[in-house]
Amino acid sequence: MAHLPLFAGILAAMLHVITGPDHLAAVSPLAIETKRKAWKVGLLWGIGHVAGMMAIGILVYLFREIIPFENISAYSEKLVGIVLIGLGIWTLLKIFREEHQHKHPHYHEAQTTPYIHVHSHDHQHATGHQHTHTRPQKKNLTMALLIGFIHGIAGIAHFLLLLPVLGFESNLQSAQYIIGFGVGTVLAMSLYALVLGKIATKLQEGHNQNFATGIRLVAGMVAVIIGLYWMAI
Repeated sequence: MAHLPLFAGILAAMLHVITGPDHLAAVSPLAIETKRKAWKVGLLWGIGHVAGMMAIGILVYLFREIIPFENISAYSEKLVGIVLIGLGIWTLLKIFREEHQHKHPHYHEAQTTPYIHVHSHDHQHATGHQHTHTRPQKKNLTMALLIGFIHGIAGIAHFLLLLPVLGFESNLQSAQYIIGFGVGTVLAMSLYALVLGKIATKLQEGHNQNFATGIRLVAGMVAVIIGLYWMAI
């Protein structure tokens, strides 16, 4: 029972992360785009989320009588909505741009009957000429960290999740709960992003390009819809 606060913090954080549609909507497009390194997207989102929660918690504790944190929380929630909308639109535009670049018509003349068809390029590279795409991956990871931080400072729900700290008998138990909450946040989103990345990679390797594109489209549209909802509340 000595480590009960630690496990309670982990469980509370994992439930908080996985049951938050805005959390999943923020990570899904980036995880799908990153594929093999998708777990890093979840990891950095989790780190950013915990950092944002800790930052706003410390500020509330130190300056609660000076700074109007209720107003800041309201504006930060709107900011989350804007970020989700932007992320969704970015994902959709990227898909449409790729489709436009990879498909183009060709005119052929077989015997006496001309016809037009469309080539869809798969862009496979030889072993000696592989692209690591490190720049897009770094961009996705940076975005995940920043979005996680914004999520961390938004909303009053995070304070409710940390309320159990006040009920523990010692500072050690309180520290265990907070550490567990941080670990659970990072772990839950890392696992979620890892699964999405595995799915995206398998689809790519299996040449199920249409299905893979469909998943990306859904992720982008969901991000926009949830972003609009956050803007409206």
